[in-house]
Amino acid sequence: MNNITILISGSGTNLQRIIDCIDNGEIRNAKVNLVIADRECFGLERAEKHNIPTQLIKRGKDFSENLEKAIPENTDLIVLAGFLSILKPEFCQKWEGKIINIHPALLPKFGGKGMWGHHVHNAVIEAGETESGATVHFVTSGIDEGEIILQGKFEVNKNDTAETLAQKVHQIEYDIFPKAIDLVLNK
Repeated sequence: MNNITILISGSGTNLQRIIDCIDNGEIRNAKVNLVIADRECFGLERAEKHNIPTQLIKRGKDFSENLEKAIPENTDLIVLAGFLSILKPEFCQKWEGKIINIHPALLPKFGGKGMWGHHVHNAVIEAGETESGATVHFVTSGIDEGEIILQGKFEVNKNDTAETLAQKVHQIEYDIFPKAIDLVLNK
């Protein structure tokens, strides 16, 4: 059984999708051993409802050290599911090949510092892109620069707004994130 530690910052919709996909067998041979949040958020409640241990590690001077101590030794994969904190290069190097993230755009476009949520969607619209989507990638010390595992895309319509793009991206995320996790764990 592979142990997944999930890092979150928000409501935990991708966390819920991962839990559901473990339960229904879409993600094989896995269980969530811990959910860590960097702020108070509804995602912690979601985890607790499924009897998954949780930990809150608030951002601050010792954040990286506290995060490192909190990750269980038997963790096979760290999944960033709407996690907004930037991880230190040392942390990324220690877990190289065992830490993945989902990004709300088609990397390598619209990645990097400050590119999250509505910032990404507004940038896609302002650039006049004809397609957008989501990318699951390995995490490295370079923000959104790791090897791409899986992407899903859709057509951007002239009437799309940041809000409609966000809704479309979420649907893509719900499709590709569990597939990518299963692929990485069961390759």
